Amino acid sequence: MSKPEKVTKTTSKAKIRQENEKTILKAAESVFAEYGFRGATTSMIAERANIPKANLHYYFPTKQALYRQVVDNIFNIWLQAADSFDDCDDPIEALTRYIEKKMDISRENPMGSKVWANEIIRRAPVIQDYLETTLKDWTESRVAIIQRWIDQGKINPVDPQYLLYMIWSTTQHYADFNHQIETLNGGTPLSDAQYQIAKDNAIEIILTGIGARK
Repeated sequence: MSKPEKVTKTTSKAKIRQENEKTILKAAESVFAEYGFRGATTSMIAERANIPKANLHYYFPTKQALYRQVVDNIFNIWLQAADSFDDCDDPIEALTRYIEKKMDISRENPMGSKVWANEIIRRAPVIQDYLETTLKDWTESRVAIIQRWIDQGKINPVDPQYLLYMIWSTTQHYADFNHQIETLNGGTPLSDAQYQIAKDNAIEIILTGIGARK
């Protein structure tokens, strides 16, 4: 086999593996969101992914390994949403971008958010170490940035940690409680226009509350 053929074959295998993992993770996300870690089984996930159970275990040897990957994926998406804290020192621009992105994530990845919420409600039996390390370190770094804005007089002297809690609860509400929102919206999901209004209101209320609107 020539070198180009080997490269093509390797690339093809990598693409197939990537697609299979994506399918499994999407199915796992929905099953874990619906049944929680204890109630979900790899058989249920394999069935929803429409693959043999043996294939699932080829990519993810245990249910816990699969669960951790689902949790890791949603958390990394949230981390990326906070890039505005690192590349912008204007609190209005940084927080606007952060809130918008977190709202978009709630709309595009509701199942992942529900998995996280259900895990925390159960006192994080599987990912407590994650909370005590990765999340704690990330939160402390963002608290420092917000405190700098306060020290510079750019926003009111609010507690940075509670500000983050407020943003998380506001934005993730649209994923974790989307059924309630749809029910109150006449039984239908928010339209693009309605969702934009929801984002604009969240941004306006939070920025006004911390004195970032002059």
